Amino acid sequence: MNSSFDLKTYLEGRRKLVDEWLEENLPRPVGPHSLVIEAMRYSALSKGKRIRPILLMAAADAVGGDGTRFLPQASALECIHAYSLIHDDLPAMDDDDLRRGVPTCHKAFGEAMAILAGDALLNYAFEILSSPSHSKGLDPETVISVIGTIGHASGINGMVGGQAADVLMEGKEVDEETLRFIHVHKTGAIIKAAIKAGAILGGADPIQLERMEEFGYHLGLLFQIKDDLLDVEGDEKRLGKRTKKDAEKKKATYPALFGIERTKQMGQEILKEAIDALSIFGPEADALRSVANYVVRRSR
Repeated sequence: MNSSFDLKTYLEGRRKLVDEWLEENLPRPVGPHSLVIEAMRYSALSKGKRIRPILLMAAADAVGGDGTRFLPQASALECIHAYSLIHDDLPAMDDDDLRRGVPTCHKAFGEAMAILAGDALLNYAFEILSSPSHSKGLDPETVISVIGTIGHASGINGMVGGQAADVLMEGKEVDEETLRFIHVHKTGAIIKAAIKAGAILGGADPIQLERMEEFGYHLGLLFQIKDDLLDVEGDEKRLGKRTKKDAEKKKATYPALFGIERTKQMGQEILKEAIDALSIFGPEADALRSVANYVVRRSR
């Protein structure tokens, strides 16, 4: 990897592009339903890292495409992520008061508007993905493939399935296979989908696509393992959300099953597998390599 790659500048530049696109394209709060639109915008535009849309663009770049051309598709992923956070924070789920350093959506707008805002963001994401105006120059097969990839990762075979297993396993003893299922689906599925969708949009050949999917699998697992560690060791102010909640709810996590030191060692092993998956790519994949290393180092 090119040691001179400036990840901070790269992330900031791409994050700004996503923020600007969402600010311009999210519905405006007018009409009798304006409150739910305010709740949508409140959550989608709150201060976040925009990792998932950035990964989509970086994957497109890595296979020879122009990632910034796919800003609508990338931003659709952020809408899905925002929806998942709204629902994850609800009293019936994690019952959190803070997200990204500000009151959670249901605290700011009430539970009913929060549920509806989450529903609206999920559906708006697919409105973006299927819109002809946002898919100019893409052949229909590519558009359908991207919609299918993201839809699969968002639903029962991805994020929803993982979240359901997470809730159902609270307070129960789990083995490594079940724990990995939760992590790979709850968090990993959308991250893998971001990378796969970006590779499809960028014109990946079958071998490139296979390697990108492999990288996405490991990166998604790594991301949730780091989240587990941050819940134990992280600083609440830096994270912008409550910590130690996994232990309180007796959730299935890597530190709970393996201990902190072994979890960190496993994270390094998974990081190596992720980086190895990119071995067929040159410097055009340095952004992806840098993000993988950042995931291990991040403090929020």
